[in-house]
Amino acid sequence: MKNNNIRKRVLVTGGAGFLGSHLCDRFIKEEFHVIAMDNLITGSLKNIEHLFHLPNFEFYNCDVSKFVHVPGHLDYILHFASPASPIDYLKIPIQTLKVGSLGTHNLLGLAKEKKARILVASTSEVYGDPLVHPQNEDYWGNVNPIGPRGVYDEAKRFQEAMTMAYHRFHGLETRIVRIFNTYGPRMRLNDGRVLPTFIGQALRGEDLTIFGDGSQTRSFCYVDDLVEGIYRLLMSDYPYPVNIGNPAEITIKEFAEEIIKLTGTNQKIISKPLPQDDPKQRKPDITKAKELLGWEPKVSRAEGLKITYKYFVSLPERDLTPKEFY
Repeated sequence: MKNNNIRKRVLVTGGAGFLGSHLCDRFIKEEFHVIAMDNLITGSLKNIEHLFHLPNFEFYNCDVSKFVHVPGHLDYILHFASPASPIDYLKIPIQTLKVGSLGTHNLLGLAKEKKARILVASTSEVYGDPLVHPQNEDYWGNVNPIGPRGVYDEAKRFQEAMTMAYHRFHGLETRIVRIFNTYGPRMRLNDGRVLPTFIGQALRGEDLTIFGDGSQTRSFCYVDDLVEGIYRLLMSDYPYPVNIGNPAEITIKEFAEEIIKLTGTNQKIISKPLPQDDPKQRKPDITKAKELLGWEPKVSRAEGLKITYKYFVSLPERDLTPKEFY
């Protein structure tokens, strides 16, 4: 693929976001022509500015919920446009529903027109507050469709349903990744998710906030591992959902203690009431990913947290603005 005329072309929606920007990096490394698309409602050009000088990189400022047009052929589409933290989707619930429904419809139509393979980013939130543990792809979930988190959970569930409808009815080549908690450089320190919330509080010298008694669990996957799993899934021939995440489960209280140790601070851990429909357990069953993709996470939490903390420490002071929810 050294000749620009024969480079494969990939569109990454949400390309200026945390995950989208890392995917852009990966496809540039693989010598693709990369088109990043983002309306910057939660993404940032800072995440991709290092790619602007490259002849095989383009950026479109576009809201995929309204209309999507990309000139020329496309080989692959990765649909990662969506708010992903509670702070964001509780603040912009209608846009969250629209990007999961109208945006997905537009991109499936584009994939059909271009005869491109499309991978859509779903989430462990489709399992809701799970009654099955760990969560495998055959579990249908326990979701409150009218609760505050329903705008995100049901947008992703609808997205999966529409993707499979295009696969079955139109014969479209589709892939669905169910992403579990992921962390790494380029997360927004003030986005309200658990890891950046804890590190932000530590850097500001505040006590770390947990909800309830902190016994709820999460499983954190380093971003490089996630990107590798997504890349392998895209290049596979499997059209159904696949969990990609790290099954190393930890309670929120234990995680707060790890962050205090990592940052060398001496803050206390304080408790607030549990938010509505907050999942009590989150751990992926990655049997399918192992068997189908030969994938499993390689980066330990200790190693990944050191890299992520170093990134957060490098941020300017203005990025330490606190938020209220993770």
